[in-house]
Amino acid sequence: MKLPAVDARFLNDSGISYRTFDDGSGMLSVELLDLPLPQGLSSESANVLFRLSANYPDAQPDMWWLIPHLTTATGGVIAATEIQETFDGRVWQRWSRHLDAGAWRPGVDSLESYVRLLRNELSTAAA
Repeated sequence: MKLPAVDARFLNDSGISYRTFDDGSGMLSVELLDLPLPQGLSSESANVLFRLSANYPDAQPDMWWLIPHLTTATGGVIAATEIQETFDGRVWQRWSRHLDAGAWRPGVDSLESYVRLLRNELSTAAA
């Protein structure tokens, strides 16, 4: 599976460094490298992992994973981030975030809208 051109263009145009890899599960893994984080979190940047199903972009992404594992700047636990999972030989912090039914619009939504959701959730966690 290959990253759709619209997503590669968005990431490149946004200056987001990334890499893709196949973890053998039938999912395409897209790792955003050194993504700047809002103040209020325990790190200034993180790598973010999206796992895209073979049906993407018709099927919505579900959840994302971060390294390093984040807390608030004061050490507070961020809701629904307590699970750790291993991908690509590294242990990731799973952010259990799910879109409401019908929120993903096939043919309209892309990684651009998913990164917007990610940034919203990071800002909320940092507040």
